[in-house]
Amino acid sequence: MSAAPDAPASGGPDSLARVVGLWGAVWMGLGSILGTGVFVSLGIAAGVVGSGIVFAVALAALVATANGLSSAQLAAAHPVSGGTYEYGHRFVHPVAGFAAGWMFLAAKSASAATAALGCAGYLLHSLGLADDVPTRVGVALAIVLVLTALVAGGVRRSNHANIAIVTLTLTALGAFVVFGWLSVDEALLAERIGPATWARALGSPAALLHATALMFVAYTGYGRIATLGEEVREPTRIIPRAIIATLVLSMLLYVSVSATAVAVVGPEAFAASTREAAAPLEVVARAFRHPQAAWLVAVGAVTAMAGVLLNLLLGLSRVLLAMARRREMPSALDHVSEATSSPTRAVWAIGAFIAALVLLGDIKTTWSFSAFTVLVYYGLTNLSALRLPVEARRFPRWVAWAGLVSCFGLAFFVEWQVWLAGLGLLGLGFIVRAGMKARRA
Repeated sequence: MSAAPDAPASGGPDSLARVVGLWGAVWMGLGSILGTGVFVSLGIAAGVVGSGIVFAVALAALVATANGLSSAQLAAAHPVSGGTYEYGHRFVHPVAGFAAGWMFLAAKSASAATAALGCAGYLLHSLGLADDVPTRVGVALAIVLVLTALVAGGVRRSNHANIAIVTLTLTALGAFVVFGWLSVDEALLAERIGPATWARALGSPAALLHATALMFVAYTGYGRIATLGEEVREPTRIIPRAIIATLVLSMLLYVSVSATAVAVVGPEAFAASTREAAAPLEVVARAFRHPQAAWLVAVGAVTAMAGVLLNLLLGLSRVLLAMARRREMPSALDHVSEATSSPTRAVWAIGAFIAALVLLGDIKTTWSFSAFTVLVYYGLTNLSALRLPVEARRFPRWVAWAGLVSCFGLAFFVEWQVWLAGLGLLGLGFIVRAGMKARRA
């Protein structure tokens, strides 16, 4: 087994302060999960698999559980910032670690740009303002700037803001589910989410697996917790518990929201609302018998998208910091501010990259691209878990094998243009790595 040198241990001058507890970590995980996935991707998946969306959500939850357990035992065994970038280096090979870090930066930067654009779209839509592309991009850039400054100011302040954001989001989603089920036409319920739903989904395995791949991406915010390895108190105890708690809560919410939307308007109308409007859950909520729910959903969507961007800025900057520590990214990014205990330079670098992606203004492209790259990233997570020493394992090896096969298998059920572009980006990453090594030689 090849291993790269360890990153600096916690407690040195460039270490991050351990200020995050169990529920702070759970809330950060939920803040990364409950955003673009619940407010956008459910409708996209419904367009792929129709009434089988609830089945796809359940399958994606199972894959996410396997990956979450692998992430939990890795984070407990090696509690430093960097996530699978660090695990790949330590337990597999430096090349695997770099590939994981590169794909994480690409995938989550695209997700962050999607969140910023989605937040801007919901905000403009809810205020009744013009939602043209230039206006949406301008608002999204302003959101990126404000939240980047917040994250650069330190994790404690960002954690408090995240708790407020997630609380508002959960309130809105709870209202959506409650008012939605009060509006369901019982005569159509069996047709929309009854036994026939599962039969139709199983009859189209390619569509089901494509939708599952899209929905898996919507669960992957739990990895945000693992990237806080140097900032969580008692990481060997708190990180596994926080990841599992986050997964359970997010599973319940996704199943509840998707079942509600399909039960109220049907899968075709749900998918159409995603294609035709920037706020699909708000469109569905307008069909409720209690129209005030639409306003609550709009507020929740705006706060959720902001929460996703906030947490992605935190996680991406920590991975970039870890890569700079190994000199696989510019050494100038290997810096933690003494005043804020935040990797300020890495935060601003990530913010600038996200802003560049926002300028594309294409939400569909950025979300679809996230699917392939995130699945590759978590495939490497499971590969790392398989290489854990026996004494460090907390779960059976079949859990990691299930996650490994599921991730690499699902990755190639997205459109071929997407996975081909993802492979090309991975090749570009290795060219960048070779260039960095040549400069050091």
